[in-house]
Amino acid sequence: MAKNHPELDKCIQRDAAVLLYGNAVAGIVMSLITSTFLAFAFDNPITDSFKQAWWLAMSTLLSLRLVDVIIWKVKLQHTEFDGKKSINRFVSGVIPTAILWATYLVYITRHNDDIELTAAVIIIGALAGGSVTILSAHKFTAMFYAFVLLSPASIGLLLSEQYALQLLGVLGISYSVVMVITSKRSSEFTLNTLFLKNENAVLINHMEEQVAQRTQKIYELSNLDPLTQLFNRAAFMEQLKSMIAKSDKPFALLFVDLDGFKKINDSIGHKAGDQILRQTSVRLKQHSSNTQLLCRWGGDEFLIVLDDTDEVSAIEKSREYIEILSEYHNTENSVLSVGATIGIALYPNHANHANNAERLIQLADMAMYYQKKQARSTVGVFSKQMEKLHSRELYLKNGLTKAIEKQQLRLVYQPIVHSENCETVAFEALLRWQFDDENIPPDEFICIAEQYGLIHEIGAWVLKNACWQASQWDIAPNLAVCVNVSVIQLQDENFINIVDEALSNSSFQAELLHIEITESVFATDINIISSQIKALQARGIKVSIDDFGTGYSSLSAMQDLAVDMIKIDRSFVNNIENTGDAIISAVMHIAASLDFLVIAEGVETERQAQKLLSLGVHFFQGYYYSKPMEADAIASYLDTPPMLHINKSI
Repeated sequence: MAKNHPELDKCIQRDAAVLLYGNAVAGIVMSLITSTFLAFAFDNPITDSFKQAWWLAMSTLLSLRLVDVIIWKVKLQHTEFDGKKSINRFVSGVIPTAILWATYLVYITRHNDDIELTAAVIIIGALAGGSVTILSAHKFTAMFYAFVLLSPASIGLLLSEQYALQLLGVLGISYSVVMVITSKRSSEFTLNTLFLKNENAVLINHMEEQVAQRTQKIYELSNLDPLTQLFNRAAFMEQLKSMIAKSDKPFALLFVDLDGFKKINDSIGHKAGDQILRQTSVRLKQHSSNTQLLCRWGGDEFLIVLDDTDEVSAIEKSREYIEILSEYHNTENSVLSVGATIGIALYPNHANHANNAERLIQLADMAMYYQKKQARSTVGVFSKQMEKLHSRELYLKNGLTKAIEKQQLRLVYQPIVHSENCETVAFEALLRWQFDDENIPPDEFICIAEQYGLIHEIGAWVLKNACWQASQWDIAPNLAVCVNVSVIQLQDENFINIVDEALSNSSFQAELLHIEITESVFATDINIISSQIKALQARGIKVSIDDFGTGYSSLSAMQDLAVDMIKIDRSFVNNIENTGDAIISAVMHIAASLDFLVIAEGVETERQAQKLLSLGVHFFQGYYYSKPMEADAIASYLDTPPMLHINKSI
């Protein structure tokens, strides 16, 4: 290690200060004794006044130095003192001492007898020799002390007219040179010893710091999520299991899922998404105590453990989290907002064993999931009813997977008729599934298919079979078939290829294929949807918006999409005697201005049909004309005159 290493220099300076102050007492006491002896042992009226004044100055200086040493040893020796400042403090007392000794010796060489001079030279020479050891921890001071003590008087003796004194001066000069060299070497040896001692200590300390840093790094890599610096899954599970095993107090586990995060990630980019995740983690840390466990479970999901918390407190705290997480996020190019939905599971109410940490997380996740279905950016607590719903969901999901594999789904068809003459113009293909002797409603299993990624396979099957079956309607070759398509399907970049393949394999005319998408399409990325719709229309395929008027659409979005037809939601038809007619009338005005055809679904009575006709609706669909029928019943249905269909189905 280099000798100019700052940390090493500080350690050496501290040790040097300890040595200097540690040896100082003996040197000060010896100087005090010898100065007293030299001042009063020899009686000389000529020099007595000088020696007394000199002794008073020397005694005062040595006393101050002794007090300084005592103070240093009491207050500083065992503290993190500044070594450099302590050395400078010590030297500030040593240098004046050396100068006073030199002053005395020079004066004696000029005004005193040979006996006193000899005694003074011997004593001061001995002091110079002792300083080699006492001052060895500071090279400059040691060399300066030896030089100043001996050289001035030696030079004065050398300049004397007496041969004996000249000879003593030569000896003094020689001795001063030897002392200076000896002081230098002694200091270098001492300082080198201090260097070697502290080098090892600094190296060990440096190695320990590196080990600690690497240990911390390994810990972070093993236990912390690199993006948010919260616990990762593995570390959180260990902490939670340990907490369950040791805890004798209730606590709450919060499962936090950000609302609208995926849309930001997809539309603005992952960089903005990462910024939001980091800001989310900061807000969670700021709003949580040091004892609370925080985890990034994955994606935009976070886990929080609230220790010593009951259900009421957990709900209140969750609402506070939702509030702070819903505040605007500042990213590089925009200000964005996300919400948060939180599910709560309680210990020990819902899981009370160490091996049930996974269970507790699962239940909190379940609570979050069902709460998000009900209302986003709210709080839900796990209940047994949720577990029943979840069990049924898994039951249907597993059954649906097998149904796809074994081709156990089927299509039924409901006619769409012209409002004026009741002529059938199209059939809507409706998916049906019977599982364990139970007819599962599409509203239930389609949601499950979308959630678990089964919708793509189901959707492709529906398109393929609807086109093939419609191609077999030889009795009415110009009948269209309407196929419902999930928004998730429509966003799939491979969707157009699936449509092309269904048309090609069945030889069904593209102009007779109608694609129905729900109004929820307006809540997604309109650019992607618009591109897909244009690709369908370029092939001659008609596109309609189903469930129109339920809350998502806007005139500008309708204009941008430029669909061919809209289907009025059955809720407005059912309420046509109240406010429904006004809404339908408004829809017809919009349709006229944007050149859309309008289909009313859920028509069940003659009065509804007549009212809708008076409002100008183009096509009807509902039980008033026919229930959905199996594919093999379509031929006989089409053989029946249109007006005879009415009321037969009721």
